[in-house]
Amino acid sequence: MKRRQFIGTLGSGSLFLLAGGLYACGDKKESIKNGEFAFIEAEGFDNYGGWSLDQQSMEQMGSPYLLAHGLGIAVEDAVAQVNFPSKGTYRVWVRTRDWVAPWNAPGAPGKFQVLIDGKALNETFGTKNAEWHWHDGGTVEVDTQATIALHDLTGFEGRCEAILFCKDVDFKPTNDIEALTKFRRNLLNLPDKPDDGGSFDLIVSGGGLAGTCAAISAARNGIKVALIQDRPVLGGNGSSEVRVWPEGHTNKEPFTHIGDIVNEILPPIVKEKGQVLNGVHAKYYDDSRKFDVVSNEPNITLLINHRAIDVETENNEIKAIIAQSTITARQTRLTAKLFADCTGDASIGFKAGADYEYKVENLMGSSNLFNVLDASNMDEVLACECKDKSALALKCEVGNVEQPFPRCEWALDLSDKPFPGRKGVITHRNEEGLQAFANMWYWESGFNKDQVTQIELIRDHNFRAMYGAWDAIKNVDGMYPNHRLGWSAFIAGKRESRRLMGDVVLDAEDFKSQKEFDDKAYPCSWHVDIHFPKKEYQEGFEGNEFISDFTRGKDYKYGGLYWGPYRSLYSRNIKNLFMAGRNISVTKTGLGPVRVMKTCGMMGETVGKAASICVKNKVSPRKVYENHLDELQNLMGKPGSERV
Repeated sequence: MKRRQFIGTLGSGSLFLLAGGLYACGDKKESIKNGEFAFIEAEGFDNYGGWSLDQQSMEQMGSPYLLAHGLGIAVEDAVAQVNFPSKGTYRVWVRTRDWVAPWNAPGAPGKFQVLIDGKALNETFGTKNAEWHWHDGGTVEVDTQATIALHDLTGFEGRCEAILFCKDVDFKPTNDIEALTKFRRNLLNLPDKPDDGGSFDLIVSGGGLAGTCAAISAARNGIKVALIQDRPVLGGNGSSEVRVWPEGHTNKEPFTHIGDIVNEILPPIVKEKGQVLNGVHAKYYDDSRKFDVVSNEPNITLLINHRAIDVETENNEIKAIIAQSTITARQTRLTAKLFADCTGDASIGFKAGADYEYKVENLMGSSNLFNVLDASNMDEVLACECKDKSALALKCEVGNVEQPFPRCEWALDLSDKPFPGRKGVITHRNEEGLQAFANMWYWESGFNKDQVTQIELIRDHNFRAMYGAWDAIKNVDGMYPNHRLGWSAFIAGKRESRRLMGDVVLDAEDFKSQKEFDDKAYPCSWHVDIHFPKKEYQEGFEGNEFISDFTRGKDYKYGGLYWGPYRSLYSRNIKNLFMAGRNISVTKTGLGPVRVMKTCGMMGETVGKAASICVKNKVSPRKVYENHLDELQNLMGKPGSERV
């Protein structure tokens, strides 16, 4: 049975767990009148329709959820065929939330219905509570089988995590995550112990550019690798899901082959001076290119749509990772000699007790890039990535090109506020209008929010800024009548969170003073780029800023090239842990030059080579520096395509 496609009855014992029985005592179990129920997790629907699977907050919620990310156009229904233990009357509970309620915003934009055999329940969902909760949908008569559908009403980010049908109409499910998680695993008949996923030389967690390059590099140097990635594509911020254009210079002296793998897995597109490639069409990011390279490496086992949720440690070493499928919830235990944390959030190191730095204040924020299209341009319409592309094309073919956009009372009220893209507002690039509005990195928020645990809130604030700005442009200023939002990332592009500490902690002063290290490992070419709220747009949004600025000028330059040290790529206290990406061993200012993706990918290339030396010589990452640095540098001088 496909996970969560349909759920039968397991009796009152399981329902007791969902009532909070993990902690409850007394006669609560006996008070359940009828244990017959059906439980459907949204990510297990047979057909997602136009809804998108979002796993970003799994640790906080216990499960992924479906998101109606339609940019103001209602998305197609998600559909599931469900078996019920018996026909009769059931109370329906839907796990959802009103996503704008944290700001006390009116309007509840994420409205949706639940259809049973085509008929909507009386209740409209996504209209209550700032927190995830069980929304009471009333009672319904069902037969032993039914077609259940999530029917989006707005296209404005409605969300559903699960649906419960319960014969005991007085029963109320718990919102306690631990109890709910235990109930899920019991209900799905998942084993208490994870499956055996095998043993590896190196496990890489995180399939962004850093992790993908680390896995390929290690595999080509002769070791057995597992690569764990929680999305359906590789590339992270540099994938079609997020669309931040990879920056940084590769193949620099003295190790001119560091960057070979980065260039192999990225599309061969040379960005011209001043050209903006953030947020452009998916074809520019070519997800299949990365996937094909990894899939063709016999030494790599790829666990796509899996999230590392736990680690096992002993004597300051990681022994195993527990990975959970975002589709089936089945857990797998993988063991290895070495581990590489390429998660960006330092999730593996954090769980293992690695030393790290992270303070939730004055952070660089996260972005959700977006683009717009001109419906009067048929070429743009035919190339669009809209979820209603067919309907849009038909309308435009007959000359119906006007694209109205509804007023968004629940979004940021920018009706009388300046922002990039508004008439008369000139950006630092001397741009205005649509050129300054879409595809731009500076739509950014979460400067004083936890980028790990509050990412749903941060992402949603980005949505409110985007929708509020487009509302002001279209409905207040009356501009661009034939334009519409064409695409937007629902996966947040992060810049800063936890940083794991190594034997060297790199700081911006090291770059500016050109401090030399004998263990050169990855070339940096980006300036000391630190983001912060742009003061011109702060008024009225203090604490909830949504436009960023960046450090610039001679104080933030260092000569154009700097080689970061290998000793910043392994943990100082977890003996078998590497890291690559923005969670390496740097200070806050040191993060500025290293966090761009081509640079992160080159870190991964060096980590992969170092891991092979660890395996060959049975030594720790630290011992590679102490005893085998010449061997590492010799490998760094070899082509990335070379296989052992």
